[in-house]
Amino acid sequence: MTKFNELNLNPKVLKAIEEAGYETPTPIQEGAIPPALEGRDVLGIAQTGTGKTASFTLPMITLLARGRARARMPRSLVLCPTRELAAQVAENFDTYTKHLKLTKALLIGGVSFKEQEALIDRGVDVLIATPGRLLDHFERGKLLLTGVQIMVVDEADRMLDMGFIPDIERIFSLTPFTRQTLFFSATMASEIERITDTFLSAPARIEVARQATASETIEQGVVMFKGGRRDREASAKRKTLRALIDAEGDKCTNAIIFCNRKTDVDICAKSLKKYGYNAAAIHGDLDQSQRMKTLDGFRDGSLRLLVASDVAARGLDIPSVSHVFNFDVPGHAEDYVHRIGRTGRAGREGKAITICSKRDEKALDAIEKLIQKDIPRIENPIKEEPKDEAPKPEKKAKSSEGKKIDNKRGDRKKDKDSKGRGRRDDGGPAVVGMGDHLPSFIALSFDERRAG
Repeated sequence: MTKFNELNLNPKVLKAIEEAGYETPTPIQEGAIPPALEGRDVLGIAQTGTGKTASFTLPMITLLARGRARARMPRSLVLCPTRELAAQVAENFDTYTKHLKLTKALLIGGVSFKEQEALIDRGVDVLIATPGRLLDHFERGKLLLTGVQIMVVDEADRMLDMGFIPDIERIFSLTPFTRQTLFFSATMASEIERITDTFLSAPARIEVARQATASETIEQGVVMFKGGRRDREASAKRKTLRALIDAEGDKCTNAIIFCNRKTDVDICAKSLKKYGYNAAAIHGDLDQSQRMKTLDGFRDGSLRLLVASDVAARGLDIPSVSHVFNFDVPGHAEDYVHRIGRTGRAGREGKAITICSKRDEKALDAIEKLIQKDIPRIENPIKEEPKDEAPKPEKKAKSSEGKKIDNKRGDRKKDKDSKGRGRRDDGGPAVVGMGDHLPSFIALSFDERRAG
């Protein structure tokens, strides 16, 4: 088996790797590092959790160890789809550059432009950014990309999902065509393949098979949820989640709760806090300092429950998560494996529980087909409430006043002349269309005419 010290990495980088406790590269690292060190373009197809961050940070640091950064002209660029993933990449650079004098800057939303501009002005070797914030700095005239020697695109499939592909293409056009490109994606959709064909030159293609099985140390279960009345379904589902957390008791030391939509992340977290649970949400509407504070709290144990979407949870590396709760069944079967892989790490035991409603059964079938096993069914701790019967409409009793009105109408029907016209009390014909009660001035004018 290959060791890191056989991959021609900088000795100071190897020292940092050893201090971090690693000896053997993962398959994506073993495949991507050698061609990257040769200066070739690399196309890596691997999902989060395979160690791909180190597969581009380690060769980049080795290649950048020689040379010096210039003001506003970063020597390398790493593009990430979310703030959290960008922060995770920055942490990797901190870990592996501890014995080298390389500078970095993190350009993400929720942080002051002035702080970021100050770093860029001093010159950075590594610029890690989300596409939107990078282009904001470029358009303000604070950044030049003509000095980029190495460019990395991480989680390209997530970039596609989030609508960043036009931004990525524009950023490519702002960098030198002589740059080295390292491109990573979990899937190869046609749009992503088009970009790689356009912007990569004869890349070394390294493909790591998608993880189709969950760790044997993870106990899995699914609750088949019957929502009942539509207006109460969401509330009943949150009640089920709380009951499942309670049922785990002290065994649930901490947990990540996954929702499919950002709005549900917020609602779910607020609901848990309302009922006294130590919970917080992580989503794109929070400023960066709040998001980092939430993540730090979850890492150090001061926060027990983290409610997140798949996108917000990308790049989270927390080894000791006891439970994962899928509030929603993920739309993509592979995401299920990725979610529950947050627990049961490094040989630890973990538990993953999924709430599945009627509309999610197709997605659940796809998951079971992918992992090639049936997920055990768990009884819902909330007993199903009896369906409400629609109340029968009550028959309204007619009031005595109503009867009088009906009698009057009956009398009117009888009080007709031979031509079917109504008659006045004095025997004269009523004006057609005016009813039985004529205004006095109209009645008077008729009498005057007859008299005249």
